[in-house]
Amino acid sequence: MAIFTTTAYPLVALIEDIGLGKIGLPDIQRPFVWPNVNVRNLFDSLYRGYPAGYLLFWETGVDLGMRTIGTHTGQAAPTLAIVDGQQRLTSLYAVTKGKEVIRSDFKKERIRIAFNPLHERFDVTDASIVKDKAFIPDISELWKTGTNVFEFANRFIEDLKGIRPLSTDEIGKIQSAIGKLHALPQYSFTALTLNSTVDAEIVAEVFVRINGEGKKLNQADFIMTLMSVFWDEGRAELERFAREATAPSTLGASPYNHFIKPAPDQLLRVGVGLGLKRARLENVYSVLRGRDAVTGAVDPAKRDAQFEILKAAQSRALNLTNWHHFIGALTLAGYRQEGMITSETAIIYAYVLYLVGVIDHGIDKQKMRQAIAEFFFMVSLTGRYTNSPETAFEFDLAQLRAIKSGDDYLNKLRQICATTLTNDYWEIGLPNSLATSASRSPSRSAYQASLILLGARALYSPMKITDMIDPAVKGSKAAVEQHHLFPRGYLAKLGIKETREVNQIANFAVVEWPDNLKISDQSPKDYAPALDAKLSAADRADMQRWHALPPVWWELPYEEFLKERRIRMAKLVREGYQKLCGEAVSPKPVAMPVSELLAAGESGGVEFKSTLRTNLHTGQPDEKIQLSSLKTIAGFLNAHGGTLIVGADDAGKVLGLASDKFENEDKMGLHLVNLLRDRIGDVFLPYVHPHFEEEDGQRVLVIRCERGPKPAFVKDGSVQRFYVRAANSTSELSGNSVTDYVKVRFHS
Repeated sequence: MAIFTTTAYPLVALIEDIGLGKIGLPDIQRPFVWPNVNVRNLFDSLYRGYPAGYLLFWETGVDLGMRTIGTHTGQAAPTLAIVDGQQRLTSLYAVTKGKEVIRSDFKKERIRIAFNPLHERFDVTDASIVKDKAFIPDISELWKTGTNVFEFANRFIEDLKGIRPLSTDEIGKIQSAIGKLHALPQYSFTALTLNSTVDAEIVAEVFVRINGEGKKLNQADFIMTLMSVFWDEGRAELERFAREATAPSTLGASPYNHFIKPAPDQLLRVGVGLGLKRARLENVYSVLRGRDAVTGAVDPAKRDAQFEILKAAQSRALNLTNWHHFIGALTLAGYRQEGMITSETAIIYAYVLYLVGVIDHGIDKQKMRQAIAEFFFMVSLTGRYTNSPETAFEFDLAQLRAIKSGDDYLNKLRQICATTLTNDYWEIGLPNSLATSASRSPSRSAYQASLILLGARALYSPMKITDMIDPAVKGSKAAVEQHHLFPRGYLAKLGIKETREVNQIANFAVVEWPDNLKISDQSPKDYAPALDAKLSAADRADMQRWHALPPVWWELPYEEFLKERRIRMAKLVREGYQKLCGEAVSPKPVAMPVSELLAAGESGGVEFKSTLRTNLHTGQPDEKIQLSSLKTIAGFLNAHGGTLIVGADDAGKVLGLASDKFENEDKMGLHLVNLLRDRIGDVFLPYVHPHFEEEDGQRVLVIRCERGPKPAFVKDGSVQRFYVRAANSTSELSGNSVTDYVKVRFHS
């Protein structure tokens, strides 16, 4: 038995059957993707009698007179669905009937095609053609009800005569051309009609073989076609939601948001996932057709029942309250704008899981949103639904399908996260995935989301990143820019010019754009130390942690810097995720008052010195005394920081600063800074914080030291000495002991 029939189908009959609803041409309000020049070429081909391609129909299998589901018009369900030729039929119907179409951006447009009878030339109507009496500016006027072609032609000729004389031959040519154009609806198309018994797979194969563009139909196309036939109102709802999500509404509530402009087929997946608990649309198609799994016969009652399930689920999916509350989960996860989204599929499937929790399990919306925020962070970071998304989501649905209680549902979602984000993933997998130059990388977006979750500020800026991002503002410059830490121009001087090397994720940091312009192509050694030195100890620690920067990172070779930063970025992402999940964050240490330090006595992090430079026995400045203070400071830098108090004896008794015989405290502070710069190195100055305080009626110099950015050596004549803290004393290391200590302290 042949699977198709061939029919000569006059254009006038096609237009009539579309109008009557016999042919299921999707509503004229559906997105039309042909450019107008293609429409012009189509009419030119028909006018010249050229072949204009096949039309491919598919019998829907409905009984004549059967009504569609849920419509308010009472229109009969179409007996034929268009499979190939939709753009041609839409063009012909829109132009001949003078109807508007809606473009892929959902903007309405009336396609106007012009015709020059003297030259028998078609054109897309524009302002100049409208003024040109040699053109019929809109050929749809010819096919309006009540139009008399002879009167139309005579009127055109009289108008043209008003601007130029016409010969008898020209008048005859005009009349002939207009008559030929008027008869264009008699053009006969060749229509192939596939039987209703043909499977979707065969229809798709036929489509590919006869379609010159090689476009492939997918399962969503078939399901949307079924909806056009049996529940066109449902398909219209999907398209209306998608259309309204593209731009802010001036008329009230709408699905518009700053993360996703969902396509109708994406929204279809939400209804299918919620109602039918399926991810693979190929299975859904057979279910919606009502086909018996054993006999293969179509059961209309089963079909209608499945559509009713889909109808109820779609109503929940398109509910604006549900939609916007779910969208809040993306914000909760640290994502703020469309540019941070690397997988729209992750949003769609997360929405399904949100709805299942709220509707099927009755979970409190706040709890559900929190769990989905955690789940979305995980799937976005790992690209869970990037490759074979239907298979991956089907697997997740299978794990959740048998769950009966809301608590178990929430626990299962979090268990999936935990089994995915293992310790190996954080320490090995994520650093490796950060080794890329892809501009839209899941790991890069997750790092940015983590910065927002942790309240980070832009690099060397007082502005919080979250305060700098307003997705509604579209300026000539982005408020937040990704700056090359090792600028492109600088790397080029080093011979590093490949884009994939220059644009490594680990070479970017979030800055304000004025800072980006200032930094330009300077070497990191030229711009970073000065910016770093302006920071307080607490701010520097925050900047290094947030922006995953090793101390004195500008001194590292580029490749070593990238490797070290990826590890730190992965740790920051993990910290952001832990913050999202509500895990405890260690409080920052608070500096103890000087009085308490003196009372507690010397320790691994505290030491007292009677003077900075004076030998109390001789009353004169002594190099050994200065070296004693310097080695204590170096020891703190090489350990985990500490505090040196000058002006107190070993027992903590306050002696004051008079013995050092400085003119004033400023001179004493300057002397200390010069000692540090000359004997230890100016790179360490930002990590040493001297200030003066009053204790027991005397002044003391308090020198608080941070954990140093790299090994600190003290220059002693021509020798470089390395000191570490051990208990409450400072010891010198040498030889292999230095190497071993540095390896553990600075590179682990």
